[in-house]
Amino acid sequence: MDVILLLLILAAAAYFAYKVKVGLSYKWNWAAIPQYLFRYDQETGRWVPNMLIQGFLTTIRLSIWATIFATIIGTIVGFFRVSRSLFWRLIGGTYVELTRNLPPLVLIFIFYYFVGDQILPALGLEEFIRTRSEGTQKLLTVLFAAPSLFTAFISALITLSIFEGAYITEIVRAGIQSIEKGQWEAADALGFSKWQRMRSIILPQATQRILPPLAGQFISTIKDSAIVSVISIQELTFQGMELMSTTYLIFEIWITITVMYLILTLSCSLTVERLEIYLKKKTA
Repeated sequence: MDVILLLLILAAAAYFAYKVKVGLSYKWNWAAIPQYLFRYDQETGRWVPNMLIQGFLTTIRLSIWATIFATIIGTIVGFFRVSRSLFWRLIGGTYVELTRNLPPLVLIFIFYYFVGDQILPALGLEEFIRTRSEGTQKLLTVLFAAPSLFTAFISALITLSIFEGAYITEIVRAGIQSIEKGQWEAADALGFSKWQRMRSIILPQATQRILPPLAGQFISTIKDSAIVSVISIQELTFQGMELMSTTYLIFEIWITITVMYLILTLSCSLTVERLEIYLKKKTA
Protein backbone atom coordinates (compact mmCIF):
# COMPACT_ATOMS: atom_id res chain seq x y z
CA MET A 1 0.00 0.00 0.00
CA ASP A 2 2.83 2.40 0.87
CA VAL A 3 4.52 1.67 -2.46
CA ILE A 4 1.32 2.42 -4.35
CA LEU A 5 0.86 5.67 -2.43
CA LEU A 6 4.46 6.68 -3.16
CA LEU A 7 3.99 5.94 -6.86
CA LEU A 8 0.82 8.03 -6.93
CA ILE A 9 2.62 10.95 -5.29
CA LEU A 10 5.51 10.71 -7.76
CA ALA A 11 3.06 10.52 -10.66
CA ALA A 12 1.20 13.60 -9.38
CA ALA A 13 4.49 15.48 -8.99
CA ALA A 14 5.57 14.53 -12.52
CA TYR A 15 2.20 15.61 -13.93
CA PHE A 16 2.43 18.91 -12.05
CA ALA A 17 5.94 19.57 -13.41
CA TYR A 18 4.79 18.71 -16.93
CA LYS A 19 1.74 20.99 -16.78
CA VAL A 20 3.82 23.88 -15.43
CA LYS A 21 6.42 23.46 -18.14
CA VAL A 22 3.99 22.99 -21.03
CA GLY A 23 0.95 24.95 -19.88
CA LEU A 24 2.86 27.96 -18.51
CA SER A 25 5.94 27.67 -20.74
CA TYR A 26 7.95 27.64 -17.52
CA LYS A 27 11.66 26.80 -17.62
CA TRP A 28 12.66 24.79 -14.59
CA ASN A 29 16.05 25.71 -13.14
CA TRP A 30 16.74 23.61 -10.04
CA ALA A 31 20.48 24.08 -10.47
CA ALA A 32 20.14 27.66 -9.19
CA ILE A 33 18.60 26.70 -5.84
CA PRO A 34 21.68 25.34 -3.95
CA GLN A 35 23.44 28.72 -4.13
CA TYR A 36 20.56 30.26 -2.14
CA LEU A 37 20.94 27.63 0.56
CA PHE A 38 24.70 27.97 1.09
CA ARG A 39 27.35 30.20 -0.42
CA TYR A 40 31.13 30.14 -0.38
CA ASP A 41 32.61 33.01 1.61
CA GLN A 42 35.86 34.15 0.00
CA GLU A 43 37.02 35.95 3.15
CA THR A 44 36.71 33.01 5.53
CA GLY A 45 37.18 30.27 2.95
CA ARG A 46 34.11 28.45 4.25
CA TRP A 47 30.59 27.63 3.13
CA VAL A 48 28.10 29.78 5.03
CA PRO A 49 24.28 29.88 5.15
CA ASN A 50 22.66 31.93 2.43
CA MET A 51 19.20 33.50 2.33
CA LEU A 52 17.01 30.39 2.59
CA ILE A 53 19.01 28.77 5.38
CA GLN A 54 19.24 32.11 7.18
CA GLY A 55 15.46 32.41 6.98
CA PHE A 56 15.12 28.81 8.13
CA LEU A 57 17.27 29.50 11.20
CA THR A 58 15.32 32.69 11.96
CA THR A 59 12.08 30.70 11.81
CA ILE A 60 13.51 28.20 14.29
CA ARG A 61 14.71 30.94 16.66
CA LEU A 62 11.43 32.81 16.49
CA SER A 63 9.39 29.64 17.03
CA ILE A 64 11.45 28.47 20.01
CA TRP A 65 11.41 31.82 21.82
CA ALA A 66 7.72 32.39 21.03
CA THR A 67 6.86 28.96 22.43
CA ILE A 68 8.86 29.62 25.61
CA PHE A 69 7.20 32.97 26.29
CA ALA A 70 3.78 31.73 25.16
CA THR A 71 4.10 28.83 27.61
CA ILE A 72 4.88 31.25 30.44
CA ILE A 73 1.92 33.45 29.49
CA GLY A 74 -0.37 30.46 28.97
CA THR A 75 0.57 28.87 32.28
CA ILE A 76 -0.05 32.06 34.27
CA VAL A 77 -3.34 32.87 32.53
CA GLY A 78 -4.30 29.18 32.70
CA PHE A 79 -4.15 29.47 36.49
CA PHE A 80 -6.32 32.58 36.20
CA ARG A 81 -8.88 30.54 34.26
CA VAL A 82 -9.24 27.97 37.05
CA SER A 83 -9.02 30.46 39.91
CA ARG A 84 -11.78 30.71 42.49
CA SER A 85 -11.66 34.48 42.08
CA LEU A 86 -14.18 35.84 39.59
CA PHE A 87 -11.87 38.76 38.83
CA TRP A 88 -8.98 36.53 37.69
CA ARG A 89 -11.31 34.27 35.73
CA LEU A 90 -12.66 37.32 33.88
CA ILE A 91 -9.12 38.54 33.14
CA GLY A 92 -8.15 35.14 31.77
CA GLY A 93 -11.34 34.69 29.79
CA THR A 94 -11.13 38.17 28.26
CA TYR A 95 -7.54 37.59 27.14
CA VAL A 96 -8.37 34.25 25.56
CA GLU A 97 -11.52 35.41 23.77
CA LEU A 98 -10.01 38.64 22.46
CA THR A 99 -6.84 36.98 21.21
CA ARG A 100 -8.43 33.91 19.67
CA ASN A 101 -11.13 35.94 17.89
CA LEU A 102 -8.81 38.51 16.32
CA PRO A 103 -6.94 37.77 13.07
CA PRO A 104 -3.22 37.31 13.79
CA LEU A 105 -2.43 39.77 10.98
CA VAL A 106 -4.27 42.50 12.90
CA LEU A 107 -2.30 41.68 16.05
CA ILE A 108 0.94 41.77 14.08
CA PHE A 109 0.35 45.31 12.86
CA ILE A 110 -0.95 46.54 16.23
CA PHE A 111 2.10 45.33 18.10
CA TYR A 112 4.56 46.27 15.36
CA TYR A 113 3.41 49.88 15.13
CA PHE A 114 2.65 50.30 18.83
CA VAL A 115 5.33 48.21 20.54
CA GLY A 116 7.95 48.40 17.80
CA ASP A 117 7.55 52.08 16.95
CA GLN A 118 6.57 53.52 20.35
CA ILE A 119 7.44 51.35 23.35
CA LEU A 120 10.78 49.78 22.38
CA PRO A 121 12.35 53.02 21.05
CA ALA A 122 11.21 54.80 24.22
CA LEU A 123 12.97 52.12 26.26
CA GLY A 124 16.13 52.66 24.23
CA LEU A 125 16.42 48.95 23.47
CA GLU A 126 17.97 49.28 20.01
CA GLU A 127 20.48 51.89 21.19
CA PHE A 128 21.35 49.67 24.15
CA ILE A 129 22.05 46.75 21.80
CA ARG A 130 24.19 48.86 19.49
CA THR A 131 26.39 50.05 22.38
CA ARG A 132 27.18 46.52 23.56
CA SER A 133 30.49 44.82 22.86
CA GLU A 134 31.04 42.98 19.59
CA GLY A 135 30.91 39.63 21.37
CA THR A 136 27.58 40.48 23.01
CA GLN A 137 26.14 41.62 19.68
CA LYS A 138 27.23 38.37 18.03
CA LEU A 139 25.61 36.36 20.82
CA LEU A 140 22.36 38.31 20.50
CA THR A 141 22.48 37.84 16.72
CA VAL A 142 22.78 34.08 17.16
CA LEU A 143 20.04 33.90 19.79
CA PHE A 144 17.66 36.51 18.37
CA ALA A 145 18.49 38.77 15.42
CA ALA A 146 21.02 41.28 14.13
CA PRO A 147 21.02 44.66 15.96
CA SER A 148 19.41 46.39 12.97
CA LEU A 149 16.51 43.90 13.04
CA PHE A 150 16.29 43.44 16.80
CA THR A 151 13.29 45.75 17.38
CA ALA A 152 11.23 44.17 14.61
CA PHE A 153 12.16 40.68 15.85
CA ILE A 154 11.05 41.51 19.41
CA SER A 155 7.77 42.96 18.09
CA ALA A 156 7.13 39.75 16.15
CA LEU A 157 8.14 37.66 19.17
CA ILE A 158 5.73 39.50 21.48
CA THR A 159 2.89 39.16 18.98
CA LEU A 160 3.42 35.44 18.41
CA SER A 161 3.82 34.82 22.15
CA ILE A 162 0.55 36.58 22.98
CA PHE A 163 -1.31 34.87 20.13
CA GLU A 164 -0.03 31.36 20.88
CA GLY A 165 -0.32 31.99 24.62
CA ALA A 166 -4.11 32.13 24.30
CA TYR A 167 -4.17 28.57 22.94
CA ILE A 168 -1.70 27.33 25.53
CA THR A 169 -3.91 28.91 28.20
CA GLU A 170 -6.74 26.62 27.18
CA ILE A 171 -4.39 23.62 27.09
CA VAL A 172 -3.29 24.37 30.67
CA ARG A 173 -6.86 25.02 31.83
CA ALA A 174 -8.13 21.79 30.28
CA GLY A 175 -5.23 19.83 31.75
CA ILE A 176 -5.87 21.09 35.28
CA GLN A 177 -9.62 20.65 35.06
CA SER A 178 -9.21 17.11 33.70
CA ILE A 179 -7.87 15.91 37.05
CA GLU A 180 -10.55 13.87 38.78
CA LYS A 181 -12.54 15.53 41.54
CA GLY A 182 -11.41 12.87 44.00
CA GLN A 183 -7.81 14.07 43.70
CA TRP A 184 -8.82 17.56 44.77
CA GLU A 185 -10.91 16.25 47.64
CA ALA A 186 -8.11 13.95 48.81
CA ALA A 187 -5.66 16.88 48.87
CA ASP A 188 -8.14 18.93 50.92
CA ALA A 189 -8.69 16.02 53.30
CA LEU A 190 -4.93 15.79 53.90
CA GLY A 191 -4.91 19.45 54.90
CA PHE A 192 -2.84 20.68 51.96
CA SER A 193 -2.83 24.39 51.27
CA LYS A 194 -3.93 25.62 47.86
CA TRP A 195 -0.33 25.94 46.69
CA GLN A 196 0.71 22.54 48.12
CA ARG A 197 -2.28 20.87 46.50
CA MET A 198 -1.50 22.36 43.12
CA ARG A 199 2.25 21.72 43.31
CA SER A 200 2.25 18.20 44.75
CA ILE A 201 -1.01 16.64 43.58
CA ILE A 202 -2.61 18.40 40.61
CA LEU A 203 0.27 19.73 38.50
CA PRO A 204 2.31 16.48 38.30
CA GLN A 205 -0.74 14.68 36.89
CA ALA A 206 -1.86 17.58 34.70
CA THR A 207 1.62 18.00 33.21
CA GLN A 208 1.53 14.53 31.68
CA ARG A 209 -1.74 15.44 29.95
CA ILE A 210 -0.57 18.91 28.93
CA LEU A 211 2.78 18.01 27.35
CA PRO A 212 1.55 16.27 24.15
CA PRO A 213 -0.86 19.08 23.07
CA LEU A 214 1.74 21.64 24.17
CA ALA A 215 4.30 20.03 21.89
CA GLY A 216 1.72 20.05 19.11
CA GLN A 217 1.23 23.77 19.70
CA PHE A 218 4.93 24.26 18.99
CA ILE A 219 4.29 22.91 15.49
CA SER A 220 1.46 25.41 15.07
CA THR A 221 3.81 28.19 16.17
CA ILE A 222 6.28 27.20 13.43
CA LYS A 223 3.54 27.50 10.82
CA ASP A 224 2.07 30.68 12.29
CA SER A 225 5.51 32.34 12.30
CA ALA A 226 5.19 32.84 8.53
CA ILE A 227 2.70 35.66 9.20
CA VAL A 228 5.45 37.94 10.54
CA SER A 229 6.92 38.17 7.04
CA VAL A 230 4.51 41.10 6.51
CA ILE A 231 6.63 43.25 8.87
CA SER A 232 9.88 42.31 7.12
CA ILE A 233 11.10 39.74 9.62
CA GLN A 234 13.64 37.81 7.58
CA GLU A 235 12.26 34.37 8.31
CA LEU A 236 11.83 31.65 5.71
CA THR A 237 8.68 32.95 4.00
CA PHE A 238 10.04 36.50 3.75
CA GLN A 239 13.31 35.29 2.26
CA GLY A 240 11.35 33.23 -0.23
CA MET A 241 9.35 36.26 -1.36
CA GLU A 242 12.53 38.31 -1.71
CA LEU A 243 14.20 35.64 -3.83
CA MET A 244 11.10 35.09 -5.94
CA SER A 245 10.87 38.79 -6.81
CA THR A 246 14.50 38.92 -7.94
CA THR A 247 15.08 35.53 -9.54
CA TYR A 248 11.58 34.64 -10.84
CA LEU A 249 12.23 31.03 -9.82
CA ILE A 250 8.69 30.84 -8.50
CA PHE A 251 8.06 27.12 -8.29
CA GLU A 252 11.59 26.06 -7.41
CA ILE A 253 11.77 28.47 -4.47
CA TRP A 254 8.34 27.74 -3.02
CA ILE A 255 8.74 23.98 -3.42
CA THR A 256 12.09 24.24 -1.61
CA ILE A 257 10.51 26.31 1.17
CA THR A 258 7.65 23.80 1.44
CA VAL A 259 10.14 20.96 1.86
CA MET A 260 12.06 22.93 4.50
CA TYR A 261 8.87 23.60 6.48
CA LEU A 262 7.90 19.94 6.16
CA ILE A 263 11.30 18.82 7.44
CA LEU A 264 10.89 21.05 10.47
CA THR A 265 7.25 20.24 11.25
CA LEU A 266 7.50 16.50 10.53
CA SER A 267 10.55 16.25 12.77
CA CYS A 268 8.57 17.90 15.55
CA SER A 269 5.57 15.62 14.84
CA LEU A 270 7.73 12.51 15.19
CA THR A 271 9.16 13.89 18.43
CA VAL A 272 5.65 14.55 19.76
CA GLU A 273 4.60 11.02 18.80
CA ARG A 274 7.56 9.54 20.68
CA LEU A 275 6.76 11.76 23.66
CA GLU A 276 3.17 10.53 23.75
CA ILE A 277 4.33 6.89 23.59
CA TYR A 278 6.80 7.53 26.42
CA LEU A 279 4.18 9.17 28.62
CA LYS A 280 1.71 6.34 27.99
CA LYS A 281 4.31 3.75 28.99
CA LYS A 282 5.21 5.76 32.07
CA THR A 283 1.61 6.02 33.24
CA ALA A 284 0.71 2.43 32.29
